[in-house]
Amino acid sequence: MSSTLSFLCISTYFKGNEFLRACKQAGNKVYLLTNKKLEHKPWVRAFIDEIFYVEEKADGSIDMNEVILGLAYMMRSRKVDRIVALDDFDVEKAAHLREHFRIPGMGQTTSRHFRDKLAMRMKAEDAGIKVPMFSSLFNDNDIFEFTQKVTYPCVIKPRSEASATGIKKVYNSEQLWEVVHYLGDRRHEYLVEQFKPGDVFHVDSISLHGEFVFTRSSQYLSTPMEVAHGGGIFRSVTVPIGSELDLALQEANAQVMKAFGMNYSATHSEFIKDHETGEIIFLETASRVGGANLAEMVEASSGINLWREWANIETAVAKKEEYTLPPVENNYSGIIISLTRQQYPNLAGFDAPEIYWRMNEEYHIGMIVKSESRERVIEILNDYAQRIYQNFHASAPVPDKPTH
Repeated sequence: MSSTLSFLCISTYFKGNEFLRACKQAGNKVYLLTNKKLEHKPWVRAFIDEIFYVEEKADGSIDMNEVILGLAYMMRSRKVDRIVALDDFDVEKAAHLREHFRIPGMGQTTSRHFRDKLAMRMKAEDAGIKVPMFSSLFNDNDIFEFTQKVTYPCVIKPRSEASATGIKKVYNSEQLWEVVHYLGDRRHEYLVEQFKPGDVFHVDSISLHGEFVFTRSSQYLSTPMEVAHGGGIFRSVTVPIGSELDLALQEANAQVMKAFGMNYSATHSEFIKDHETGEIIFLETASRVGGANLAEMVEASSGINLWREWANIETAVAKKEEYTLPPVENNYSGIIISLTRQQYPNLAGFDAPEIYWRMNEEYHIGMIVKSESRERVIEILNDYAQRIYQNFHASAPVPDKPTH
């Protein structure tokens, strides 16, 4: 194998610059396949050898036959050794292309477990992992049986959308059937599951050869679903490091990754700690770095950049080389993000010395704080949440489709 490897990175959303940079710095050729409408985004072009664009159709989808033809033409003159999906929506595309061109990495069956929420539920349940009570929406009798056993409320959610888009909450069987009928011919793309009140956590990890090399557990103080549906302020904070809770979350995450056949990647998993029973229940996972600037929050507490280390692991695996994780710090960090009524909110007064990162986006306010004290992080987040709510906060209706 030549010492220079070629990576085709797929990102149909604007993200993954840090991966692209690290991949190039590791001595690889880096190709990026992205959406034509993202052509003018600030990609790290100095670290990308070539960019290929794909046009999306009117419904937002991408014609995979077109992508295969384009890639086949490109591969006449260029080698592609590895394909990496940088966003949730690209995981299946990457698996499809790997299988077609026989490129090593995660195939379609395994990738389904990291994209399709129904496949996740079924695989986890088979492996004895706790999941909310759920049902597919294929068969009327199965749905009826589910309505007889479940305690409401329930949520009906798309099997393959990222984040909290397209989720409907129902409080009785009449409402459930109403949504099923409303979905019509698309109902097979959804599932229904019991909504469990509890604290929601995310576990961000990097794995290699089926083992975790790094993990950080955090707790949503306002979950993505609450924010999307209730117009709240998004917040998350590191879980007490090494605590019983931290170890329980890491153990649950390890069970999921083993059951799903994860070999190497960055992963972002979500769990709920049931208020009633105290059990850790698996919600969902993704074979990518978490969104909503959670990577920056993890880096603030640990010193580990998930994008960079994922790129280094991809390179090490492809070259059959040893991989060493940089030293890990054990600080605490928290994130707060809100939509604002103002295009450019005035941030005077948000000046705690613990601020590690600030969001620079129109109609948004966002910060990550870092401290040796978890209590201090929570104190700042609570103070800032109150002030943001009073002076800046705006809420937008939840979209039916994810937005770029």
